[in-house]
Amino acid sequence: MPNATGESRPAVRVRLDPGGPLMVEGPVEVELEDGTVVRSDRFQCAVCVCRRSRTYPWCDTSHRGRSHDGRRRGDEGGRER
Repeated sequence: MPNATGESRPAVRVRLDPGGPLMVEGPVEVELEDGTVVRSDRFQCAVCVCRRSRTYPWCDTSHRGRSHDGRRRGDEGGRER
């Protein structure tokens, strides 16, 4: 597909992992809400979509340990362990 200057560029592959991150073929730059740009030079990177990551915008698999309501998986009745 042609870009703004009319040049063709190969498509970037993005894969959605159900319940997980957005996998993007890299290198990639991500612009955050405040305008800051962060870059990954890896051949593939995981972009956090749940905002639970301590390394946001990169996924650190924090989504695996918590449910969508913030409780640790396996907790009953909302009790913290």
